[in-house]
Amino acid sequence: MEEMEHIREMFIDESLDLLQEMESALNQLKAAPENAEMLNLVFRAAHTIKGSAGLFGDDGYDAIVSFTHTVENVLAQVRSGERACDDDLILTLLDCRDHIESLIEQLNIDDASSSQELVQQGQGLLVQLAGSTVLPPLEQDTEDNTTLVQGVSGRVAVNAYWHISLRFGENVLRNGMDPLSFLRYLSSLGDIVELVSLFSLPGSTIMDPESCYLGLELQLDSDADQATLMSVFEFVADECQIHIIPPYSDLHEYVLLINDLDQESSELGSVLVRCGALTQDELAHVLDPPQPLNQLVLPVAEPKLLDSELSASNIPDNEPDLSSQAIAPKNISANVPEHKRQESRSLRVDAHKLDQLINLVGELVIAGANTSLLAKQNGDPELVESSAAVSLLVEEIRGLSLHLRMIPIDETFKRFHRVVREISRDLDKDIRLKIEGGETELDKGVVEKISDPLMHLVRNAIDHGIEAKEDRIGKGKPAAGTITLRAYYDSGSIVIEVCDDGGGIDPAKVRTKAIESELISAEQTLSEKEILRLILEAGLTTKTTVSDLSGRGVGMDVVKRNIEALQGSIEVESEVGEGSLLRLRLPLTLSIIDGFAVGVGASSYVIPLDAVIECIEYNEQHSKNGNYVNLRGEILPFINLRQQFKESHIDVKQRNIVVVQSGEQKAGFVVDQLQGELQTVIKPLSKIFSHLSGISGSTILGSGEVAMILDVPALIREAETRRSPCHVGCEEVVP
Repeated sequence: MEEMEHIREMFIDESLDLLQEMESALNQLKAAPENAEMLNLVFRAAHTIKGSAGLFGDDGYDAIVSFTHTVENVLAQVRSGERACDDDLILTLLDCRDHIESLIEQLNIDDASSSQELVQQGQGLLVQLAGSTVLPPLEQDTEDNTTLVQGVSGRVAVNAYWHISLRFGENVLRNGMDPLSFLRYLSSLGDIVELVSLFSLPGSTIMDPESCYLGLELQLDSDADQATLMSVFEFVADECQIHIIPPYSDLHEYVLLINDLDQESSELGSVLVRCGALTQDELAHVLDPPQPLNQLVLPVAEPKLLDSELSASNIPDNEPDLSSQAIAPKNISANVPEHKRQESRSLRVDAHKLDQLINLVGELVIAGANTSLLAKQNGDPELVESSAAVSLLVEEIRGLSLHLRMIPIDETFKRFHRVVREISRDLDKDIRLKIEGGETELDKGVVEKISDPLMHLVRNAIDHGIEAKEDRIGKGKPAAGTITLRAYYDSGSIVIEVCDDGGGIDPAKVRTKAIESELISAEQTLSEKEILRLILEAGLTTKTTVSDLSGRGVGMDVVKRNIEALQGSIEVESEVGEGSLLRLRLPLTLSIIDGFAVGVGASSYVIPLDAVIECIEYNEQHSKNGNYVNLRGEILPFINLRQQFKESHIDVKQRNIVVVQSGEQKAGFVVDQLQGELQTVIKPLSKIFSHLSGISGSTILGSGEVAMILDVPALIREAETRRSPCHVGCEEVVP
């Protein structure tokens, strides 16, 4: 029972991953409908979900199979050119993708009313699919479709069933495929009326028990189309010979089959007669063509034809009956393509197990730091050297472990193609989404937590930023607006930008709204940058009307709160008439970082190493001139951490200023001691410490002492607010 539950969970996880791939591919199809690779990806995703769901046999899974089967048929028609891949069809397929996701999520919910709603929703989507554009049939070129075989072409076989001829490649079993599973799948699409199993066994000295020597000739009674039947064998199509002949086909189809397999015509013909594909009269007609046909595939070896067959009703569940043997294919190239070999090296790991691994690595880092400290205190050179080697290995393990959690942000970005398309359609705007830096990687935990903030920023850009088509044309802009999602690394952080080429943010309008909302007073003097940051405050909106998208003054404050909860920051830039840019700056990981330890009073603090620029000497003269210093012509505000955190005073020979940077802003932290670099395991603070300003977390040092991790962006902002304009002319220069 537990094993079956585990299999169900695997099905749900893998299906949801496939649905994400399907959505991404459909979004790309909208821009390039002729992209056969993306169309095939959508088809394979639907086909895999349908096939996997069909293994369970429950009502909920049957609903998935039934609906996905119809979607698959439509996709097969698009692949064959019978249907046009236009915008309407893609939008319908996206809705179908959502419906399949709902059906999958419904598997864990026992609610009859919601199930009935899904059924009705699915029926409506099926009606939309049926109304998709169907291309007119292509006119047959009579010159190119001349009689393939005189005396054969034009005569129709009386066979009323689908005839399927299979020759499995030798590596099918090695690649994890069970030939009998294909028969079970075919049985779900119709009835196997007749089946003949064919084997070509080599001599005992060269026979490989892991190789497959199986061939099949079968008759199938089914309403499915040829594309659906062919899709059954999609995963083995590269290494097998597959021929599917429709009911009442021209006899030349059977001529092609016989010639393709390159067997003795009479022997293979007798097999076709035995399984009911041809009558004796039709076989005689087929075996006497006036000229040979061109061979379409590589010829196969000529094995012995044995006189036994296997009825479809006697197909075993586990092992094939090896008593019946007949024709099997030559050892054609059945090598797995390179991309499949690479895929086989991948391994799906539960995210919880990864989290456990990272936690253990964190404990290993702390234990390693303690060992290094004890080794230095002991003073034994060999022990110090051994400890250093262990520390180096621990650092490598830490880097590899963290890399396991790093994923590209591309998939998150691509989800917004659909958001932009649907909302812009509702607002009657023409908007394009541009993605840059999608290959940039960051921690999976960060990716999961920024989806909602990004969603709000993109929706705001569509609704607030991009103007209507008529307004853009009147301003001399292109009718189509552009929203850009951009990601890149900067100073050990990842920067995500959401920018648009719309009307921009009017600082005067924001200030007026802020005064009306009592966020600021009319007498207050603010810079343009500070005014623009007011849009991140709760209750402020520049929209005059409330809609489903905006106008209530909520959302941006939630974005700010969520980003700051990730130890990140948000910046706002805008130019009236040109557009706006919102820049999110986030840490790459939330678990283990490189830190720089400093002593402040009797306590230790850790500064993220990526934020540290340099260290300079500090003297009391700096404080007399204000909380700033002239650093080689650059005004640098600083904060005395001992005063900031009310630490006790200690006597030291020399205090220092640690110069740090966050984005384009710099500041200095006055510290008592420089303790050096260390690997820092981030421990989140309890809610009781949530009021602490300038602290982002804690860590445990090798000595067992708890040290606070500084929130560099927050402290820099505080240093900027303390900076007094009257001191800018100070002549104190730090070399």
